[in-house]
Amino acid sequence: MIRHAHDDPELLALVRRYVTPERRYLKLGGSLLGMHSPEYDRFVRDLSEDAGLITAQEIATLLKGGWRERRTATWFVAVSRRTEFRERLGELLLASEVCCAGLAYCVALASFGTRRDADLLAAYLDRYLRRPDFAYDQTVAMSALVFIDLNLGGDRAARFLVSGGLWQQWLQDASHMQRTTDPATYLSLIRQLCAFVDECAEAR
Repeated sequence: MIRHAHDDPELLALVRRYVTPERRYLKLGGSLLGMHSPEYDRFVRDLSEDAGLITAQEIATLLKGGWRERRTATWFVAVSRRTEFRERLGELLLASEVCCAGLAYCVALASFGTRRDADLLAAYLDRYLRRPDFAYDQTVAMSALVFIDLNLGGDRAARFLVSGGLWQQWLQDASHMQRTTDPATYLSLIRQLCAFVDECAEAR
């Protein structure tokens, strides 16, 4: 059940402290790659500091909120390397209860980069590549899985990408995705966002 900040004082306090200052929740994603100094430097510093300050319980509370709270909390998880939230992020990705948070889940899992993270991404793809009617986070999840494969030397993405496999079928049946034929379309985004996570982690 999703908690709503407008009628939840505990959640509202966390939103005001961590989510909405300078509209942070909107900048956590591809748009941060367009920032320049000094805004970029300040953003990295502030995100890194808050990732170190926020408690595990506060993160868990934010992950029960809406997309803004979940997106922000997930970036804190990635930057602070809190791998104890791995399974929770996998659950949230698979459930896909809210919009606009899937990229954050995929970036966090890709930044952790273990075989378990690859398994969680594969579980998502197994479910949602069978649903061409859903334009969810299939492209970024596939790219995150390919990213982990490249780093680990694995081949978990291969069964999806073979000729006639689930990826090709989804592209053919999802009319809104006809121009997306290669996971490399989004692989560069995943790579850049994971590099940003690393930069913030080092700044801590």
